[in-house]
Amino acid sequence: PRRADGSIRERAMAEMAQGSGVRLTIGVVGFGNFGQFLAAAFVRAGHVVVGMSRSDYSDAARAMGADFVASADALMARSPDVVLLATSIMSLRAVLSRFPVDRLAGTLVVDVLSVKLYPRDLLLQRLPPSADLLCTHPMFGPESGAHSWRGLPFVYERVRVGNGPRCDAFLAIFELQRCAMIPMTCEQHDACAASTQFVTHTTGRMLANLGLASTDINTRGYESLLAVVDTTCKDSFDLYYGLYKYNPNAKAELQNMESSLAKLRKQLEDMEAAEHGSAKM
Repeated sequence: PRRADGSIRERAMAEMAQGSGVRLTIGVVGFGNFGQFLAAAFVRAGHVVVGMSRSDYSDAARAMGADFVASADALMARSPDVVLLATSIMSLRAVLSRFPVDRLAGTLVVDVLSVKLYPRDLLLQRLPPSADLLCTHPMFGPESGAHSWRGLPFVYERVRVGNGPRCDAFLAIFELQRCAMIPMTCEQHDACAASTQFVTHTTGRMLANLGLASTDINTRGYESLLAVVDTTCKDSFDLYYGLYKYNPNAKAELQNMESSLAKLRKQLEDMEAAEHGSAKM
C-alpha cells in the first residue's frame, strides 16, 4: 500500500499550535554520517537530540545544537521518548548485545536500516514488550536530501505502537518536510528493495569492477551509468553485503541477474551462429 497516513500532519500541526506534545527527546544510537544527518533535522524541528556512538562526536553534536554521550547508560539516563537506531546493518546485533535493552521499556524504538525484516525480527526478540517499535527506511541521505526532503520516500511500518501520539509526533518530522510517506510492511519493503536498491548497488559495483571511466565521447546513457557507479560505490561494501545477507530476496535477484546476462549472451551467440550459417549457404 502506498497511501500515506493523511492525519499525521493535521495532528502534528494541531499539537504545535497548542504548544504541547510535540517536543521529543530523541536518542540517536550510531552518530556517524547518517545519524548526524537525521539528528540535525530533528534539532531544526525543535526536538531535543542526544547522540551516542563509540567514536567521540561531541564537537559535531555541539555544532548542531545536540548533546552527545559516550554510553548507552548515559543516554537512557536522559529518559528519551524515542531511541533511533542508526547503526549499520552489520553492527546492529552487536550494538543491541551491549545495550541495556530492559531500559527501553515504554520507549519508542525506531530503526532506519536499509533492510526491514531483519531488524524487525531481531528487535521484537530483544525489546521488552512495553517498548513500541517503528521500522522505517528514509530512502535518501546527506547528498540526495541535502537541500530538501520534498518528495523523497520515507517507508515505515508501525510494528508495535501503544503510544500513538508519540509515534505520530515522530513521523510528523518527515511528513512536515513533505517526504513521500509510504506505509508498507517489512515484507513488502524487502521484496521491493531487492529488485530496486540491491539491483542498483549490484549494477554499480559490477560496472565499477569493469573500470569504467569518462571519455571524450560520453553519451547521456553512459553518463547515467557513471553516475550509478559513483553513487553506489560511495557507500561502504559492508552496506552492500548487509543488503545481500539480510534481505531474504537478494540472493534470488542476484541469480536473476546472472541468468539474464547468460540469456543475453546466448541470444548474441545464437544470432552470430545463424549469421555464419546463412553465409555458408
